[in-house]
Amino acid sequence: MAFIVLTGSYASTPIKFKPPLPKAAEIMLPIAKGRSISLLQLSSISRAELELLTGKKMSFPQSLAFRGAQKKMKKGINSAGEISSKKMQKMFFADGRSGFNPGGFALGFFAGLIGVLIAYLIKDDHKKNRVKWAWLGLGIAVVLTALAYAVVYASLGR
Repeated sequence: MAFIVLTGSYASTPIKFKPPLPKAAEIMLPIAKGRSISLLQLSSISRAELELLTGKKMSFPQSLAFRGAQKKMKKGINSAGEISSKKMQKMFFADGRSGFNPGGFALGFFAGLIGVLIAYLIKDDHKKNRVKWAWLGLGIAVVLTALAYAVVYASLGR
């Protein structure tokens, strides 16, 4: 029995794989017709150089907004040129975390309110999506149960 318990505890240890951070130099942003610039270049380019590339002069409020955006970009890009800010990663990459979450759906559908509570208690990058699908799974389970009761009630002839 002890052998089975110990073997099971080793087998359930999760292995975390961390995907490589995206490179800011590989993300190209269009700035004018037929012209684009990398996110890394945009984070360090001067206002005058950007005006030359776009062919348009910036107004004072646009210049202030550009400087503020540049500061945020510089903070989000690490020294290796990788996008380290989670907000910037979500902005530039569709990571598939907003789609169907089968684990969350199963928690809500099969375990009901307790499954929704479990979805709230699990902490990782997919929590928001899991909780959403747990609630949807619970809602679908409630609707299907109500329909089943309605069919049974109608078939009894009452």
